[in-house]
Amino acid sequence: MSINGNTLKEWGWPPGPHFKDALARARSLAAEGLTPDAVRAQLAPDLAALTTLLERRAPDPARLGVAMETATEDERENLEKVRAQMLGMTTIPVVERAAVLPDACPTGGGEAAITVGGAVAVRGAVIPAAHSADICCSMFCSFFPQTGHSTAELLDLLQGCTRFGTGGRQPHEHIHHPVLEEKVWRNPFLAGLEALAKAHLGDQGDGNHFAFLGTLRLDAEARAAWIAAGYGEWMEALREDTPYHALVTHHGSRVLGAQVYKQGLRAAVAQTKRVASDIPPSAAWLDMESDQGRDYWEALQYVARWTRANHEVIHAGFLRKLGLPGASLAFGNEHNFVWRRRDGLYYHGKGATPAWNGADGRPLPGLIPLNMASPILLCLGAENEGFLGFAPHGAGRNLSRTALRKRFLNEDGRPDRDRIAAAITNATKDIDVRWWYGRPDLSETPLGYKDAGAITARIARFGLGRVCGRIEPLGCIMAGDPGPAPWKARKKEPSPKQLRQQAHRADRRRLKQKKWEDGV
Repeated sequence: MSINGNTLKEWGWPPGPHFKDALARARSLAAEGLTPDAVRAQLAPDLAALTTLLERRAPDPARLGVAMETATEDERENLEKVRAQMLGMTTIPVVERAAVLPDACPTGGGEAAITVGGAVAVRGAVIPAAHSADICCSMFCSFFPQTGHSTAELLDLLQGCTRFGTGGRQPHEHIHHPVLEEKVWRNPFLAGLEALAKAHLGDQGDGNHFAFLGTLRLDAEARAAWIAAGYGEWMEALREDTPYHALVTHHGSRVLGAQVYKQGLRAAVAQTKRVASDIPPSAAWLDMESDQGRDYWEALQYVARWTRANHEVIHAGFLRKLGLPGASLAFGNEHNFVWRRRDGLYYHGKGATPAWNGADGRPLPGLIPLNMASPILLCLGAENEGFLGFAPHGAGRNLSRTALRKRFLNEDGRPDRDRIAAAITNATKDIDVRWWYGRPDLSETPLGYKDAGAITARIARFGLGRVCGRIEPLGCIMAGDPGPAPWKARKKEPSPKQLRQQAHRADRRRLKQKKWEDGV
């Protein structure tokens, strides 16, 4: 007896997205020599699971920790939207708990979508949208002895070691790193992406990504805290009698990660439809016990290694230009990622800094930037389970980029260039800011972010971490305003030759159509 779709229907299988996989498995079992009755028995557990689809729960405030306070109307509106979205996440059957951090701000994706500055603990599964398309967006810092260079000289050197903007490096600009030699490209979520991995190494992208130069500030109390936490060797590397500068970079996995995410989300949506109902794409998951889940997890680990390498090549190039053999101390942390922790839970952070105790028992170190004109905080984790052990990843926004720009429009609806320029100058007057595109981006200046002092205070207020040092700002490089997207730019008028070619192609299409109609 051959097994086909009608056979499955006779066995009680309803049509749907699961049907193709079930038929493939049935035929595979039959090819192994199993009788139809044995095949049906093998498929019975899957059919039973299919007829009892997981359903969403009622929103549960008890599953949501909120580490936010409000002092302004903007903050109150922000918190209302954030809480609604994260309560939506508590309705998802695989989500155990959720948390909102002080830097949280609403995002797109509907009522069951993790916000920026949000975290969820998920049972046995990974939700791609909960780590975002910018997989492994992260911080990395290198401390080095001050060399006598001015801030302007340091930034000049740094500009030659990094790259911002769309696209990637040209072949003659490619940077080699051992991470490119790993044999990972047969993974279905990484297949065909090797060229992208090569083109974007040493590339920071745009948006809120940056390269920041600053001066390390560690007082005696901070040094004692690091030593007490088990980081005595770090304090030996950073000598008390030596002044240090720091290079801090912030970026994610570029187009490589975006493509992995795109495929992961598609697979999650398809897989979730087989086992659950009424789940939006923003909350679809991959079962980590499935082949797809295991492949996706391995792809995430490679993306993490690649992103770390991306930071490393920028820092190494800069230190070489300074004539230094390497950093006195370097470390980093992810804030858009998934971490497999105890009890089969996968902790997702979308703009959330891990602040729990590491495998060695020491509290994790973290870098928390606030804005380009404020210090970057050096933190020790606090393992606060009420907020899933996370700290904020930055200052966050109360207003979207579009809403901020609207506040700088004239009565005729056009941007007030003079007022924008004056506001940016005032907000960045104490630092050297470089914009890769040559034009400032209002939304990436301190004007676009929540109050830095308030965020720092809320880290202490909610016990999210311990601030143990600062990197005081000297200068910063960001992408800036690129102007209209290339695909929106006005197209040039076609040349006479192009017009002739277009007419020739149109004639050929008409001739081909006529021949088809005449049966030739």
